[in-house]
Amino acid sequence: MSATVLSVNVGTLAPVAGMRRPSAIVKQPVDRIEVRDPGPKKGGLGSGVVGDDIGSRKHHGGELQAVYAVAREELDHWARELGRDLPDGVFGENLTTSGIDVDAAEVGERWRVGLTLLEATGPRVPCATFAQHMAEPRWVRRFTEHGRTGVYLAVREAGLVERDDPIEVVHRPGHGLTIPMLFRAVMGDRELAAAFLEARVLPEAEHAWLEQRQRR
Repeated sequence: MSATVLSVNVGTLAPVAGMRRPSAIVKQPVDRIEVRDPGPKKGGLGSGVVGDDIGSRKHHGGELQAVYAVAREELDHWARELGRDLPDGVFGENLTTSGIDVDAAEVGERWRVGLTLLEATGPRVPCATFAQHMAEPRWVRRFTEHGRTGVYLAVREAGLVERDDPIEVVHRPGHGLTIPMLFRAVMGDRELAAAFLEARVLPEAEHAWLEQRQRR
């Protein structure tokens, strides 16, 4: 099966039950999206997807979280686990993919998607808004234990992405440090954190944060 974009999704700010801050976690499929580098979290454009809102720029958006991709195969896994249908975009992803193991991406891996070039930068860390949105018992713990979070992507070449566009992995660093491994490091696996620090594959700010955490 060839790797393709199954759905492209954007969201607008709306209330989330049980949360004080509105969120754009609810995404709706559209025919195409315009992808750009949003710049830094503070003072930047927010999302890397034109027309896609962000509720908290402190925790979301910016260069390293410009676009969020989740495999349809992962949504199908959770649909079976939860016993209910999960539509494209339900995890708040901008790209719902098919035919590519999103969670096998190495940090720094680059994908040609439509007219864009995207780089895998990090995992999605589940939060209270995600839990409220999913309305499932112990959701954050279950999602964390499963460990396949989808991938945040930086925009290295801006452009349009349309439904059914092919996805091509054009660069794989070869260091073997994947996005799920980084998630485990961020969540407290000290051995993996040490591996990331030794390999120096993270952006400077993220490397410094992980280094400081490792010293505690």
